[in-house]
Amino acid sequence: MLTSSEDKGASGSHRSAFASTEFRRYFPAAIFSTLGSWILRFLLGWSAWDLTQSATWVGIVAGLLLAPALVLSPLFGIVSDRINPRNGLLITLGLHAALAGIAGLAVVSGLFALPVLLALSVALGIASSAQTPVRLALIPSLVPRISLPSAIGYSAITFNTSRILGPALGASLIQWSSPAAAYFCATGLMACGLPFLLGVSGRQPDAVSASKSGFFEQLRDGFRYTRTHLSIRLIFGFTLINALLGRTVMELLPALSGVLLRGDSSTLATLTAAAGAGSILGGAVVSRQGSEESRLVSLMLACLAAGALLVTALGWTSQLISFACLIGLLSTATTIVGTSSQALAQLQVDDEYRGRVLSLWTMLAMGAPAVGAMSLGMLADQFAFPLVLPAFSLLALVALVYLNRHRVRQP
Repeated sequence: MLTSSEDKGASGSHRSAFASTEFRRYFPAAIFSTLGSWILRFLLGWSAWDLTQSATWVGIVAGLLLAPALVLSPLFGIVSDRINPRNGLLITLGLHAALAGIAGLAVVSGLFALPVLLALSVALGIASSAQTPVRLALIPSLVPRISLPSAIGYSAITFNTSRILGPALGASLIQWSSPAAAYFCATGLMACGLPFLLGVSGRQPDAVSASKSGFFEQLRDGFRYTRTHLSIRLIFGFTLINALLGRTVMELLPALSGVLLRGDSSTLATLTAAAGAGSILGGAVVSRQGSEESRLVSLMLACLAAGALLVTALGWTSQLISFACLIGLLSTATTIVGTSSQALAQLQVDDEYRGRVLSLWTMLAMGAPAVGAMSLGMLADQFAFPLVLPAFSLLALVALVYLNRHRVRQP
């Protein structure tokens, strides 16, 4: 069962991920890479609104950043099971840095227009769909099993601290220098993470396992394993609800800022910082959890329900301070759900299938917001956010009740 911590010999005690030398070596690379990535994501979202003044185009750009995960994550999951994920992370981080540099050059040369923005968004989406599975496959090799929630929680803290600092730095560079300087800053920060990754050994690939079957046969095996594993299916269902609700709203912050608050880039930076602060809190909560799965499930369910209520309240709030507080709380709940579901999946999956199963988790966690952002953005342009946001919340609550009843009925 999903709520049992005995199936794999899990212990409910807590041990910090920083007790592991390998995780301590990896952590600076995570800091530099996530800070640079958040500057880049902020700049692309800001550029979409600046060029078009349209919630639809903001949603499309967000969708292009995330949609490749729907198709490509399972394929990259197989790759992460066949290689040392440290090496895969080196390659994908280098690609991220190169794309930020290309964007900066396009701005300097006067070629940065909507088609260039869309092309960069697609390319970054592809690189991200490769990076996430290898990163998720790398982390369990850096810490013992009991420290997995701690490692995932600290990774979330790093990710979301960068969500505060990255947009703040990006907005400051836009205001006091230029968008090109902000893009080049992102390039430099991500490049700084590469030397630290070289000091991490990572998990060596299982050559015997990789040679047993072909690429697409392994892909089918991964889908079959997930389909027949009840607990993982339920985890994926809760992950999907979170992705289509809280994560979707976060991807549409540029449009929410512009439409509901009539804000500018500094307003967006404030909201993004509030989201980052909430996510730091959420990551800290999960980082203090042990590997007791029933506790993680309870946290996940409570935060999903709270998130639905917070999304409804957003549609009727027009004051920046109140809106930022709601975004911070929503981000806390969303992060707790996301990190808890990832920890539960990591605790449930067998090592042989880790890359493939976590790539499917990535497909939902990153790809579903692409569909949600495009859908919500288009509906908001047609019917307005105060009507669309409560409708999304109601659907999420119905799905949550259905999955929870299905979970409780299982033996």
